[in-house]
Amino acid sequence: MSFFTKRYHPPGTRPGTLALKGLPPLTPPRISLIDYSDTQLEEIEEITPEACLAYLDRPTTTWIHIQGDADPDTLNELGRTFNLHDLALEDIINSGQRPKTELYDEQLFVILSHPILEDDYGGTEQVSLFLGTNVIFSFHDGKHDPFGPVRKRLRKHTGRIRQKGPDYLLYTLIDLVIDQCFPVLDRFGSELEEVEEELLENPTKETMQRLHELKRDALLLRRMLWPQREVINHLMQDGEYPIDTEIKLYFRDCYDHTIQIMDLLETYRDMTTGMLDLYLSSVNNKMNETMKVLTVIATIFIPLTFIAGIYGMNFGNKTDSPWAMPELNWYYGYPLIWIVMIAIGGGLLYLFKRKEWF
Repeated sequence: MSFFTKRYHPPGTRPGTLALKGLPPLTPPRISLIDYSDTQLEEIEEITPEACLAYLDRPTTTWIHIQGDADPDTLNELGRTFNLHDLALEDIINSGQRPKTELYDEQLFVILSHPILEDDYGGTEQVSLFLGTNVIFSFHDGKHDPFGPVRKRLRKHTGRIRQKGPDYLLYTLIDLVIDQCFPVLDRFGSELEEVEEELLENPTKETMQRLHELKRDALLLRRMLWPQREVINHLMQDGEYPIDTEIKLYFRDCYDHTIQIMDLLETYRDMTTGMLDLYLSSVNNKMNETMKVLTVIATIFIPLTFIAGIYGMNFGNKTDSPWAMPELNWYYGYPLIWIVMIAIGGGLLYLFKRKEWF
């Protein structure tokens, strides 16, 4: 996961500018439409903005979804056709925005962070939503459409979604984005468990590197997901936002989920910090065990080396000096010294074992 994923204009660019010089879209945009009511549903996979206008005059709910990296031409056309504010469109093309809510005239604009599951977690992708009169616009800058489960519910007419208006559809989309954090956090927790087992069994430099990557991912996820609790809290408030009071009750469930997500992230962040300490402790303990073994070996050989040094000098073994070493001429002197050295070494081993020093 990269540290900085936001696309931006050069400093000093006029507000509302949609041009991205040198930054072509990664995924060509595709516009799809679903128009529904309690009794009927019409779905179009590929449609132009002009063709969408005919559905806005109907007494039904229209969901227009733009999948992929919307280019300036597409956004300009959508802005002119549906009167979308240029500042909101600028936030869409400059992906990586902080989750937030804005009210432009009669349109509610919401930005969310959508975490994705990839080999390296991949970071987050931006989801942008417009709520208007009987219409919802959704923008997702990734390769894959995250709203497949909502489309399936609409087709099968399950739940209340076909019986409610666009504000309930807004809740459904937001709820899906938030709930998709849980599989990411579940995988994150599994990764932490694997690293913890490695730390307890055989910590290596690769384990330390992996742990640092997990800690960085947890911090970046927290930075992108923390503001979403504030977004849901704003949508629950009475007053300015065009959301029915009955629908605001459902946002309480979303708010509870954001609290659970942040609790999990805080727990994982604390776990990664604790695992870093555990790694350092494991390395120190391993070093201490090694030093203890070497110390025991050195302690045993110190007296043996002293004895070998004494009898290795051979001072006066063939003289009549009273200070000569008479042991050097003993018939059993050599095996006797071996017995003494073995006895000293064995006695020290027994003493260390009895005191549980190893």
